[in-house]
Amino acid sequence: MDLREYLNRIGFTSQFSKPDLDSLFTIHKLHVMSVPFENLSVHNGEKNSMDLHVIYDKIVKSNRGGWCCENNLLFSWALKEMGYKSTILSGRVFNSLEMDFLPSDSHLINLVEIDGKQYIADVSFGVSCQIWYPLELISGKDQPQPPGVFRLKNNSEKWILEKTGRKQLIIDNGFADSGLVDKRLIKTIYCFTLTPRVVEYFLKMSVMLQTNPNSLFMLKTICSLQTATGFRALIGWTYSEVTFKEDSDSVEMKKIPDDEIEAVLKEKFNMVVINKFTPKNNKAFYSV
Repeated sequence: MDLREYLNRIGFTSQFSKPDLDSLFTIHKLHVMSVPFENLSVHNGEKNSMDLHVIYDKIVKSNRGGWCCENNLLFSWALKEMGYKSTILSGRVFNSLEMDFLPSDSHLINLVEIDGKQYIADVSFGVSCQIWYPLELISGKDQPQPPGVFRLKNNSEKWILEKTGRKQLIIDNGFADSGLVDKRLIKTIYCFTLTPRVVEYFLKMSVMLQTNPNSLFMLKTICSLQTATGFRALIGWTYSEVTFKEDSDSVEMKKIPDDEIEAVLKEKFNMVVINKFTPKNNKAFYSV
C-alpha cells in the first residue's frame, strides 16, 4: 500500500509537509468528495472485507467506494501514515423509525489528536449527515459546515452527534411524500464512546450487516457522494441531487431505469461495478 497513491485517489496533489489541522481538514473533505459511500458489493456477489489490503485495492486501485468500516479504516491507515495520532472508535447509529439508537455498535469512526485537542473524523456516513470536516470534540458547540450545523453532546455516558439542517425544497412534487426525504430539521445521527477499538471488534458486525435480511444494507442499495455544492445519492432506483443553499436545500429526484443504472454510477459517481446487481429500496430508516 502506498500513501501517495491514496492521496492521488482523493485528489490531494500538493506536497504534504506536516500532520497539522489544515491538512487534516483538506484530506477529510477530499475523501468525501472523491470516494462514494456505497454498499453495492453486498448486492453483486462480492463481499465487504475488514482486511485493509483488500479495502485499499477496492477503493484506491479499483476506484470504488465503501461503507464506514472500509472508508474509515482506510482513512485511519492514511492518517497514521501521515503522522497523525489517531484512534478507532465505534458508534451506534440512530434509527429514526424506532427513535432510538441501534442496540449494537455498527459504525466505525476515528478520533484524531492535534496539539492537545481531539477531533472526530468520519469520512463515511453519506447523504445529508456526512460531515465535510472533522469536528472538535467539545460538548454543545455549534460547528457549522456546508451541510448544516453539527453538534457533539456529552452526557457523561456517551457522545451524541446531531445536525440542524435546512428546509427541503422538492423540485418534483411527485417525490414530495417520498420515504427517502427526511424533513426533520434537527437530526440525531449516532452516538459513541471514547473506548479505543481494534479491527477485530467489528468483524462479527461486518458479517451481520451483509447477511442479516433485516440489515439496512441488505434492504437497500446505496451510493452517495458529496459534491462542491451538496451531494448526490442513488438509493434503489431513485437518484437524488441536493444543492445546499443559504436558507434551504434544493432536492431534485428522479427514477432511473435498470438499463441506465451503470451509466449513472459512471457519470455521477465515477464508479464502475464489474458484477451486475439488482437495485433495492425496501423499507428502512435511511434517507437523504
